[in-house]
Amino acid sequence: MTPWTLTLASAWLWLVSGAALAAVPSPHQIIQDTADELLVVVKSRRPELESDSDALYKVVDEILRPNFDVAYAGRLVLGRYWPRSTADQRERFTEALYRSLVRKYARGLLKYREDTVRIFPHSGLIRIDEDFVTVKTEVKTSDGILVPVNYRTRWVEGNWKVFDVIVEGLSYVTYYRDLIGQDVRNKGLDVVIDNLGKS
Repeated sequence: MTPWTLTLASAWLWLVSGAALAAVPSPHQIIQDTADELLVVVKSRRPELESDSDALYKVVDEILRPNFDVAYAGRLVLGRYWPRSTADQRERFTEALYRSLVRKYARGLLKYREDTVRIFPHSGLIRIDEDFVTVKTEVKTSDGILVPVNYRTRWVEGNWKVFDVIVEGLSYVTYYRDLIGQDVRNKGLDVVIDNLGKS
């Protein structure tokens, strides 16, 4: 392959990869689309979802899971206990943790209205080598209070995925890591997994 041919091939690969990257939704767009989709579903099915918790949890799971890095969040929360656990425990823990988050999120979801969430634009362009981006949003409560809610995302498997939620400065990952770490020491990981499944 001549230098000219190599340069042309490299340029073509750059163009193709650039076009593919441009086609991938930004983390801000993912948060916006997810919020919009959830609001549409809640608005159209509110009476049903208010009376059927299982249906509500299923809706939230179907919309959130594709955009949530379940395994990475679980690993961060379990922290130093991750390498000490078995593969089965890790799988059960990450799934129980995610489902606990879904249930807590779903309970507050029914209070959402169309003007509830405001998403702030990213300051500047997202660099091609940037692996972590925080999406800043603001949520209006039913009594008009504005609450800052930030979503930490990372680039994984060709998409941006959420792995942490920070509400008024309190990180979901940090909160659960501190809480669960103490419980793992006192009760053992299997008990913690069972308790998460009930929360």
